[in-house]
Amino acid sequence: MFMSGIKNITIGILALQGDFFEHAQVLRNLGVKNKYIKTADDLKNINGLIIPGGESTVMARLLKLTGLDKKIVFLAKRGLPIWGTCAGLILLSNRVRGGNFRPLRLLPISVNRNSYGRQINSFSEPLVVPVLGQKSMYAVYIRAPQITNTNKNVIVLARRLNKQAVAVQYQNILGTAFHPELTADSRFHGYFLALVRKNAS
Repeated sequence: MFMSGIKNITIGILALQGDFFEHAQVLRNLGVKNKYIKTADDLKNINGLIIPGGESTVMARLLKLTGLDKKIVFLAKRGLPIWGTCAGLILLSNRVRGGNFRPLRLLPISVNRNSYGRQINSFSEPLVVPVLGQKSMYAVYIRAPQITNTNKNVIVLARRLNKQAVAVQYQNILGTAFHPELTADSRFHGYFLALVRKNAS
């Protein structure tokens, strides 16, 4: 269902720092064209954008230095679907606790950086994402942010067993605190591609 009509779609992947390669590999396996985004000019002719996990402070600084921050905000407000994973979620949010940078403020949520601990505290767990069906997926958390508050218009797509929101959507913007690109389950990428396809049509 999610994968129909993707032949003419190109997904941009922010490639300033972080695990952009892993997202590209998933998209290649799905037969989806993708390109790395390193400059504002690279944003031309894409149908969607993925902001990967990595070091949010470094990524925020590089976004500002390259001018990508303003261009991404401009495109998002014109309807470009954008998905942020982990650090990408932090960068998209409205408010960040534990960060000394200004986020893009495209996703009306508040987050705590590295709320689940350091790299050594990384973990995975089964997670049911109802929009993807009742079969659980493995959610991988690496220095993950915690979503502490969501605007009433934000849709929570998934919660941990303790009710903590870990996947959210606001209009054309998606955010996940975990890393779907680090597992063999590509359903969340499929969900994003369906959003992209709908916007492109």
